[in-house]
Amino acid sequence: MKHVTLRQIKIFESVARNLSFSRAAEDLHLTQPAVSMQIKQMEGLAGLPLFRHNGKRISLTEGGSLVLRHCQVILADLRAAEQSLANLLSGGVQHLRIGLITSGSRLFPHLIHSFVQEHAAVDLDMKVGPRARLIEMLRSEQIDVAVMVRAPDLPQMVARPFADHPFVLVAAPTHALAGQRAIPLARMGAECLIVRESGTDTRIVADDVFLGQAAAPRHMELGTSEAIKQSVMAGLGVGLLSVHEVDAEVRSGQLQLLDVQGFPLLRQWQVVHSGDRPLPPAAREFRQFLLADGGAILASLAGH
Repeated sequence: MKHVTLRQIKIFESVARNLSFSRAAEDLHLTQPAVSMQIKQMEGLAGLPLFRHNGKRISLTEGGSLVLRHCQVILADLRAAEQSLANLLSGGVQHLRIGLITSGSRLFPHLIHSFVQEHAAVDLDMKVGPRARLIEMLRSEQIDVAVMVRAPDLPQMVARPFADHPFVLVAAPTHALAGQRAIPLARMGAECLIVRESGTDTRIVADDVFLGQAAAPRHMELGTSEAIKQSVMAGLGVGLLSVHEVDAEVRSGQLQLLDVQGFPLLRQWQVVHSGDRPLPPAAREFRQFLLADGGAILASLAGH
C-alpha cells in the first residue's frame, strides 16, 4: 500500500469508525460516491477487501481491522506533530480536552482548576455530557480523556480508577422513611424511584441494584440531576444520585439521606482514554494528576 494517500487514510478511518459510508461522507463533507470510490481504490492497493457488506450494514474484515490500526497510528502521529508545531508557534501553550459526566459537574471543575493553576500554559476545553456521549467523543477524538464511573466495555479504551464515588438514596425531609434506620432494600419496592435516563452512569447503578429485585420500585426518568433533586424535594419520590450531587442540599436540610441497607453504594471514578493513540502531553499530565492526587482532592472538596 505504498501509494495510499493521506486523503484515503482519513476517509477509510472515518468509514471504519462510523461503519457507514454516508456518515463518513457527512463527517468529511464529501459525497457518498466519492467516499465509495476512494475505499475501492484503497482496497485495490491493499489487494483484499477491507469491508464486508451485509445488506445496508458494513463491518471490517480481518484485513480492514489490521489496516485501521495502522491508519490510527499514522493519524495520531500527524495530530501530535500538529500539536507540537502549534505549541511552538504559541509559545508552548498545550491544549487539554476533557470530557466529564454530568454527575461530576459539581466538584470536578474545582479539581480541574487545581490542575490548571499548576500548569499555566494549558488551554482547557471541557465538555460535560452523559456517559455514552463521552465514549463517542473519545472514539471520534473530540476529547483526549474522560472522567466517568463505568469504564467502557471496548478493547481500545484504557480505564484506571482514581477515587471512590458513593451513590445514595435521598428523600424529602417529610418523607415517611426519613429518619428511619437500616431500611430493608426490599422496602424500596413500594416507592417511586426517580432516576436519570438509560445509558447514564447513575442509571446503570440504579439498574445494578434494583433490576434483580423481586419487587423493584417504579421508575420515573428525568433528564438532569437538578430535575431529580427538585422532584424529590417536592415529594414525588426517592432519588438515586451521586453523593457529590446532593451534598449541598443535604447540608441545608432540603434533602435527607435515607439509611437503606446496602447504601451508600460505592463505585469508583475512572479516568478513560483511547489506547489506540498516544495522549498529548497535557492530557498525559492530567491523567497522572488524577491518579496521584485526585482522590485526596475530591475528598477535601466534598468535606467543605
